[in-house]
Amino acid sequence: MKEVKGQVRAGKGSYVVVVSRFNEFITAKLLAGAIDCLRRHDAADNQISVVWVPGACEITIAAKKLAKTGKYAAVICLGAVIRGQTSHYDYICQQVARGIGQINYDTAVPTIFGVLTCDTLEQAVERAGTKMGNAGAEAALTAMETVSIMEQI
Repeated sequence: MKEVKGQVRAGKGSYVVVVSRFNEFITAKLLAGAIDCLRRHDAADNQISVVWVPGACEITIAAKKLAKTGKYAAVICLGAVIRGQTSHYDYICQQVARGIGQINYDTAVPTIFGVLTCDTLEQAVERAGTKMGNAGAEAALTAMETVSIMEQI
């Protein structure tokens, strides 16, 4: 029996992080977590690129263009959408989730969903490096493991 398991290591590939500037007080912490995680797993600074976009909806267009370049082993998408008093939250979350999934189908480049979709600001803070860990670091771990799996398949 052959079994494929991913390794959590940066390897020789390059990683790009697409991060939303909206809710930057949260997304900057996610970005710091992702970069720290990549570095801890032997990624050199020249293997890491960061692209800032205005909001969560713009993550997908930048991520798709970056994935299509063939320069990156994985694209890590980071953002924070926090529920407000209108239905805007629902539309943004649906579009971003669908868009990132579609990039995976269209490009076969691991494009990782690291976008927080929280009901409250407190939930976002917890997922940006306090009680619940750092979702940016988790997205980076997922990216490295998925790249390793794809290399073995």
